[in-house]
Amino acid sequence: MTLRPPATITPAPATGRTTILSGALVALFLANLLNFFDRAIPAVVAEPIKAEYSLSDLQLGLITSAFTVVYAIAGLPLGRLADRGNRPGIIGVGLLVWSGLTAATGAAGNYVLFILARLGVGVGEAAFTPAANSMIGDLYPADRRSRALGVFMLGLPVGLMLAYFTVGRIAETFDSWRAPFFVAAVPGVVLALVMLRMRDPERGGAEQVSVSDSGPVRRPIRQLLSIPTLRWLILVGLTFNFAAYAVNSFTVPLLMRQYDLKLTSAAVVTGVIVGLTGLLGLLLGARYADRASATSPRARLMIGVVTSAAAAPLTAVALMQGGGSVVAFTVLFALGWLLAYGFYISVYPAIHDVVVPRLRATATALFFAAMYLLGGFAGPVVVGGLSDWFAGRAAESAGAQDVTAFAGEGLNSALYLVPLMLALTAVFIHLAARRVGADSARMHASLTE
Repeated sequence: MTLRPPATITPAPATGRTTILSGALVALFLANLLNFFDRAIPAVVAEPIKAEYSLSDLQLGLITSAFTVVYAIAGLPLGRLADRGNRPGIIGVGLLVWSGLTAATGAAGNYVLFILARLGVGVGEAAFTPAANSMIGDLYPADRRSRALGVFMLGLPVGLMLAYFTVGRIAETFDSWRAPFFVAAVPGVVLALVMLRMRDPERGGAEQVSVSDSGPVRRPIRQLLSIPTLRWLILVGLTFNFAAYAVNSFTVPLLMRQYDLKLTSAAVVTGVIVGLTGLLGLLLGARYADRASATSPRARLMIGVVTSAAAAPLTAVALMQGGGSVVAFTVLFALGWLLAYGFYISVYPAIHDVVVPRLRATATALFFAAMYLLGGFAGPVVVGGLSDWFAGRAAESAGAQDVTAFAGEGLNSALYLVPLMLALTAVFIHLAARRVGADSARMHASLTE
């Protein structure tokens, strides 16, 4: 299957003087914004959903985890398709699918239908990231790639920030947690029409080598897994996404239970923690990451080592507030999460540093499969399950029959897995940094053969 829509929007050429804010990059940023906005809606309205469907925290975590399983599995064949087909066309179709099923999520009459709709959203969104990352690798050379990917990844914090700042208000205005799902579906359809008219950049253009006439790649997954740096980066993605999805799924419920905030207030505070901090982190960090890459690919990865290592104790101390000062919790966790965003500007470009252009979409899909299937799935499920267990244990110790009063304490205890995973992220990035120089040299040598 090859999608070949009309070519009327042309991305900027891949030269050393490429303007970072090209039309293609802006469109990809907006698609990424919608991607993360749609993902965040269930987390913002988690407590009303839990109440309507009478769910446990484990079942609540499964809402996010079910999405990530399908997203991860579907990403592999869609990544291979993106390495052969028209990438803007693939993204456009994906946008139409996930936007329509986002609306279907809002119409779900029970928990099972809700989960099934989210599974469909995962398939649509799986078409996006491998194709988008591959396009950016062909539009921007290595010394500008962190900034380009930084602009693209701004869609993550901006999308989360918009979701956490607006979804609670939309739900309260319409007196329904379903309303935000319907609202979110509209801009996705509009952007899909834009993507379907965009021209696909030449593969390998940023390296000034054409790969368009290359034959089929035999055993692409095996070839990719033979790259030591990529194997370590997969472990990095696993541990980081475990932490990220646990935070995104449960920060609003934690603030409502442990700090007695209302839905809108808890959502806004979460937007500051996971959204505003990311906006600052990506804007400030991407330029430094590109400067570091001029020294060596290893120097760029070392930024991720330092930021992840510093984020771990800050988030741990924030959780130690235990329902005390919401201001102290917000400041400490926000600082930690700001540093955690160093993952995106150091790890994502490293994939392009060690993988040849015609396998980059597949490499991204493989990276995301592990990151979401093992990390994004496990984070909400494990934290949700531990939250139920800690709450039950606390209720038993207090001699209480009803665990509801201990739900905040149980969730707070379970979330200590977040700083642990951030510490492991730092360790795995360091191990990747030890191999990236040799793997990058090998990749560039293969382009001239």
